[in-house]
Amino acid sequence: MIDREQLHRDGYVLLRREIPAQWLADLRRAFDAGVQPSEQWPVPRDPGWRHSLLDHDPTVHAVCRLPRLLAAVGALIGERFFLAQVEGREPLPGCGHQGLHRDLSAQRPGDTVNALAFFDDYGADNGATRYVPGSHRPTRDAPPPSPDDESRGTQLAGAAGDILVFDADLVHAGSQNPGDLRRRSVLIGYFAESNYAAHLETVRLRGIRMDTSERFEP
Repeated sequence: MIDREQLHRDGYVLLRREIPAQWLADLRRAFDAGVQPSEQWPVPRDPGWRHSLLDHDPTVHAVCRLPRLLAAVGALIGERFFLAQVEGREPLPGCGHQGLHRDLSAQRPGDTVNALAFFDDYGADNGATRYVPGSHRPTRDAPPPSPDDESRGTQLAGAAGDILVFDADLVHAGSQNPGDLRRRSVLIGYFAESNYAAHLETVRLRGIRMDTSERFEP
């Protein structure tokens, strides 16, 4: 069960071991097979990361449709929604640090939800995500997040198979991978149905190949 009150208060939920363990080997293989150099994407990617094109992989699609993941997304969006994008990401050794930021909703607060599904164990030793709980609904007079203010931030740690689901307005950031441990994940984007026309205008720029016409009910 998803605690909806806590989800809306914190702006995120971490679903522990949500991906079946028997799927992980196939997911890692799909990630490695789909890695594309930065310059081969329609818009060049950050060279400090591995980026994997894997949105045609059936096991990746199964991950995106796990029932508790869809339940958490639906609770945050609150209306019909669709799966908009899936992209593999992994910080290279010595790379991956980002300043704290929001990805931002498209049209209204809460209409965009992201999920990070982890294919490897993750923590401070391989560049796990940092985030600020409850930061997704700032007051009108609040300044934008400072990329260097870590005073309220915390860093994730967990196991392969975990999925972090979060409101796109939650302050978060990638972290530097200080060693050579792998930290493969997929970033999944879900949009409210009302954003579909705008989504279609940029699918080629974002390297999206999959069919995004399926709809999910909250």
